[in-house]
Amino acid sequence: MTFMPVLRPACLLLALVAAATGCSSTTPKYLRAPSLAEPTPAPQDSRNAYLELIQRMQQQGAWYASLAHVDAFRQRYGDTPALRLLQADALRQTGQIDAALALYRELGNGPQAAAAAHGMGLIAALRDDDQGGEQALARATQLSPLNTDYLGDLGYARLRAGRFEQAREPLAKALELSPGNAKATANLALWALLRGDTATVERLAQQASFSEETRRSVEQQAQQIRARLQQRQAAATAAAAAAIRPVASVAANPANAGPRLAAEPRRDGRDERDPPRLPPSMLERFGSTDHPTGNTP
Repeated sequence: MTFMPVLRPACLLLALVAAATGCSSTTPKYLRAPSLAEPTPAPQDSRNAYLELIQRMQQQGAWYASLAHVDAFRQRYGDTPALRLLQADALRQTGQIDAALALYRELGNGPQAAAAAHGMGLIAALRDDDQGGEQALARATQLSPLNTDYLGDLGYARLRAGRFEQAREPLAKALELSPGNAKATANLALWALLRGDTATVERLAQQASFSEETRRSVEQQAQQIRARLQQRQAAATAAAAAAIRPVASVAANPANAGPRLAAEPRRDGRDERDPPRLPPSMLERFGSTDHPTGNTP
């Protein structure tokens, strides 16, 4: 009779371990080798971080350096509307107005349309184009109605144009959307000062704890705006007088009118063929300082 050898428990355990781990090596088998290095950011994250870096440079006033980084970004990641907007802002701030304006116009119908309209409005204001500035800034506030910077700039542009009552709404919106904002408060105080409402000026100054420097700045801006409006009104009055002068000269000396046909009736006044008087300008209609009504924001 043949007897089968009996496996000892220790030998059985050893055989199972050897089968599970392999007999040739005791080194652990990893699907991927471990690494202690920091993970590399995704390309999208790097691109966004680079854009934020350029934005911070511009916030610090490094406009020329930001232009260099715009070129570097474009070489590395390509062009985007956000990048072109940063470039346009830098070009405007460095005095390259025509190039900036061309970029803003290209961005006028895309995701950066509100910011592009704002930039175009600032350029128009720089060129003393009151009407063009107001139209562009109004479009910016329509596209981005909660942007307090756009609202404040629209109100300030209307103040410079002498449209005091029309400036109230955007300036009040800006302050209510951003309570305690120093720029918004100063703009509204400037509006009140131009209207002669010193009580509102003082109330705003106390609420915002205006420093002496801020008070002087508001007063200086009010003086500059008044002087600008007076110059504009004087120029408009002179232009209107120049348009009337040739007609008055002919009326005083009919011989200067040239030969007339025998059948042509004598004209003592003007008719539809005379050059009409220039219509009142925006400054003549809105430039006078209103008396405060007490309806302050």
